[in-house]
Amino acid sequence: MRVPLSWLREYVDLPATETGRDVQAKLVSVGLEVETVEQTGAGLKGPLVVGQVLTIEELEGFKKPIRFCTVDVGTANGTGEPQEIVCGARNFSVGDKVVVVLPGAVLPGDFAIAARKTYGKTSHGMICSTDELGMGDDGTHGIIVLPPEYEPGTDAIELLELVDEVLDIAVTPDRGYCLSMRGVARETAIAYGLPLRDPALLDVPPPNAHGYPVKVSDPFGCSNFTARTVTGLRPEARSPIWMQRRLQKAGMRTVSLAVDITNYVMLELGQPLHAYDRSRVAGTIGVRRAQQGEKLTTLDGAKRVLDSQDLVITDDRGPIGLAGVMGGADTEIADHAEDAGTTEVVIEAAHFDAIAIARTARRHKLSSEASKRFERGVDPQAAAAAAQRTVDLLVLLAGGTAEAGVTEITAPSAPRTIAMPADHPDRVAGVAYGREIVVRRLQQVGCDVYGQDELIVTVPSWRPDLAEPNDLAEEVIRLEGYENLPSTLPTPPSGRGLTDRQRLHRRIGRALAGAGYVEAPNYPFIGDAVLDQLGLEKDDARRRTVTLVNPLSDEEPALRTTLLPGLLGALRRNDGRGSHDLALFETGLVFRPTGEETKAVRLPVDRRPTDEEIAGLDAALPRQPRHAAVVLAGAREQAGWWGKGRPADWADSVEAARSIAREAGVEVTVRADRHAPWHPGRCAALYVTVDGEETLFGHAGELHPRVVKELHLPARTCAMEVEIDVLERAVDGPLQAPRISTFPVATQDVALVVAADVPAEAVEKALREGAGDLLESLRLFDVFTGEQIGEGNKSLAYALRFRAPDRTLTVEEASAARDSAVALAARRTGAVLRGA
Repeated sequence: MRVPLSWLREYVDLPATETGRDVQAKLVSVGLEVETVEQTGAGLKGPLVVGQVLTIEELEGFKKPIRFCTVDVGTANGTGEPQEIVCGARNFSVGDKVVVVLPGAVLPGDFAIAARKTYGKTSHGMICSTDELGMGDDGTHGIIVLPPEYEPGTDAIELLELVDEVLDIAVTPDRGYCLSMRGVARETAIAYGLPLRDPALLDVPPPNAHGYPVKVSDPFGCSNFTARTVTGLRPEARSPIWMQRRLQKAGMRTVSLAVDITNYVMLELGQPLHAYDRSRVAGTIGVRRAQQGEKLTTLDGAKRVLDSQDLVITDDRGPIGLAGVMGGADTEIADHAEDAGTTEVVIEAAHFDAIAIARTARRHKLSSEASKRFERGVDPQAAAAAAQRTVDLLVLLAGGTAEAGVTEITAPSAPRTIAMPADHPDRVAGVAYGREIVVRRLQQVGCDVYGQDELIVTVPSWRPDLAEPNDLAEEVIRLEGYENLPSTLPTPPSGRGLTDRQRLHRRIGRALAGAGYVEAPNYPFIGDAVLDQLGLEKDDARRRTVTLVNPLSDEEPALRTTLLPGLLGALRRNDGRGSHDLALFETGLVFRPTGEETKAVRLPVDRRPTDEEIAGLDAALPRQPRHAAVVLAGAREQAGWWGKGRPADWADSVEAARSIAREAGVEVTVRADRHAPWHPGRCAALYVTVDGEETLFGHAGELHPRVVKELHLPARTCAMEVEIDVLERAVDGPLQAPRISTFPVATQDVALVVAADVPAEAVEKALREGAGDLLESLRLFDVFTGEQIGEGNKSLAYALRFRAPDRTLTVEEASAARDSAVALAARRTGAVLRGA
């Protein structure tokens, strides 16, 4: 909403020294978003006067038409002689009144005017257009031709109101009443503590039986319809300059007098209006829902097919307008002409349902100034005043006569009341305002307030956004000043902080980042196509998804059941943009429906939900385990002077899972597996012990070549995904900090020969158990196959580190622990000490 300060002063007696910036600060303090303050006419300096064209001489021999004019500017030039001016425009004639800028003046943009020789003549000034004066777009882009009643030499700066300030206000959806001068003036009056001259306080004649016939078939869609008729309009009458300038400053173009008046009243009172050419309306005006497939040509020339939910204005022939959005071309006000102009108009001032208008505007992709106001809420009691104001202006400016008939159809309605404890705003804001301030502030916004401790508040008709006590509390708080609210930090009770789950989640993120992975969060949406590309079987649990009712994309309508699609998509995009050595990770929720979900219930907002209500809501939700996943491609270790480097492989993804488990103090058991989307020969199943039983908590390894091809990934891409919730259940009590021993370590290496099909994990498990409590760590550092150890065998070399917390181990103790470990491995796996 663009608000000229000069117009605003008509309704509020602002101090003469107040600038647009001052008013902006005041309005911002009461909660309006004033984005800019535009200085119109900035830098403008006269003389700028009205002139009358006396003669026009057409200059020949130039590439474009040039005219040499003499203009009467009165005594503004100091001599009273006609002013000689060269001009290239052609939309004026001898005798027209124009705007002339004389030498010595400065136009907007620091454009100084001086006498200068051009086209063989000396031009003493310039005949001005709207663009040159910074008046905005009036649709003509030509010389300003003024009405004939203005005398030559009249100051055009004052006449055209060129110097002003315009506030540009971003009106939020709940403050629709501020899409009018009346609403902004009310907020300004409150901010300054000044009285308001309400432009809607007019003497309105009562409805009678002689008005234009109107039939409202849908009282819910149209709760109020006022019709007035004005006859005897002068077709040649034009909008006065003051009205044109106010419309221009407010961002609207002038059209014709009748249309300009309806736009002016809409800006003034916030009530959209429409004027029909009475001679083009056939019979009774009606309001109803459209019939499916009906057609209407609107004022913009578009032929529209109507929907059964569209609210339309009709006459005996059918639809003549989209209610609250745009009128029809068949009843358009005719442009002025001496022999074919509109002389009789029917004024419509109605109140339409906000939701119906909003849906119609969106359905037809037709947003208008009227629809913007109706969908945000229009004062239903302003229709009669707006119609009267329109009639008054038509009579005054177009010489019309108002017919005595007044049509007003109103659906019965009761005032909206809200019960609120007087101290409710105090409890919401944490400030002791007191009853007196609460009542005064609510009365300032137009409420009627009764009661003492329990207030009964009658909401004004122009505030449909006030519906409950919290809305009233917000009004009190904003008018008292958000900046006056104390800034306090809540004091948390001792012993509170991050939960064990939160701490584990953060440790996992830090561990992966420390290992060289980059976090890459993704949207939690997937589609069936990516599940097919991952090669998941039809009965795979990850194919059972939760589908959204209103997805952001039809290609991804479901919530993810795995983190891999998002991460692999991020890896593919980065690889395509030149980053080929990638290690990405993400932690987040996945959504796994069980089929046992119940119907969701709406929880109350006026109190804390009960435990049963919360449990009912939880039962309606799918299972939402928290996962962690990594993807790798390219080099894991870069080549350089220190060596050749190496590419990422399946072992790196397994190590990522081990690093996550170490943060929980849990050991991981690794076994070969076949599980999409991993390569069947390079896939590891990851197990942890939960309540004494081994539990699967994820997979890691190299992706299947078909998956790599389908998703256009780099060759040999690897991935890992684990369920953090399972890992959390595997934690045995609080995580203990490691104990650092001051005694030296004893290292013993062993190489065991086992059958090729014996997993290294089984050998490692036996070595750990056999070594006992003295074993500090165990590491597989070499795997060998060859003729030396026989066909079908492999050699596994381990480094065992022994340390005692209270003494230095002897060689005998370390050797005994090693021998015990080897003996148990031999019994369980058939391992033979190499070289024995």
